[in-house]
Amino acid sequence: MNKITKAVVACGGWSTRFLPAVKIYAKQMVPILDKPQIHYILEELAGAGITDIVIIHRDGEDSLIKYFSPDLELETYLKETGKEAVMAPWHNLISKFKSIKFLPQTKAYPYGNGVPILVAKEFIGNDPFIYLFADDLHIEDVPGAFLSKMIATFEKYQPAAVLAVEEVPASEINRYGSMKYLDDPKYPHRVSAIVEKPTAAEAPSLFGSTGRFVLSAKYIETLQNTKTSKGELWLTDANNYLAKNDVLLTEELPHGVWMTTGDPLRWLKANIVMGLRHPDFKASLSEFLKTL
Repeated sequence: MNKITKAVVACGGWSTRFLPAVKIYAKQMVPILDKPQIHYILEELAGAGITDIVIIHRDGEDSLIKYFSPDLELETYLKETGKEAVMAPWHNLISKFKSIKFLPQTKAYPYGNGVPILVAKEFIGNDPFIYLFADDLHIEDVPGAFLSKMIATFEKYQPAAVLAVEEVPASEINRYGSMKYLDDPKYPHRVSAIVEKPTAAEAPSLFGSTGRFVLSAKYIETLQNTKTSKGELWLTDANNYLAKNDVLLTEELPHGVWMTTGDPLRWLKANIVMGLRHPDFKASLSEFLKTL
């Protein structure tokens, strides 16, 4: 089996919960502290040994492309003013990848979170790959540590997929895909089905999907043969097909690692958590919060 070096990052959609703020740039460019969210995503991928990335973006949206492109005028200004150090995190990140590509999700495709995989099918080829949603943040002391664990599980058992999950409160399981597990001594944490956004009473478990996937190339053909539901192509439908016809496994995230940033409130919470971990901001932010 080929070493996993590729990743597909889903950055499409209109991000309506962040309007009007993101009218002129991608939601993934909204900063967490001093870096845009997409920067943290790529740090995680680099930490897991990923070297080639394709970012699937909304057609006509170019702020992500601009962020990862050199800016000669800016670099000249920083050099002349002795401020080159402020761009060191950007340069360090870029240097860790062989390629960062961009593909638009055009109107030729349906909507839905399974579509970016089809947009990237030529990039994927026959290789296993990482697929992730760029509005889910993993907060780790070592970026990419959990993703590396997922990759190791995939390489050991060679399933169709390994899905990241976290046990969530019963009151929140209706926001996620709930895992139904199959008792199989050969494969730990094998999934037999995923129930999308169930009530607490309907949920087969409180383990919800957290937006990180290690997938085989089987997903391309599966998604090509998957019917849309209400005009959208859902990854969950492909997961459920492969759960019945192949092997799907999960890897459980430790509590406190995963935070979603898909809406303003959760994005604000992520900023606070990251601020309390940052050596330059921790003390002042902590004192400020005590005054509220």
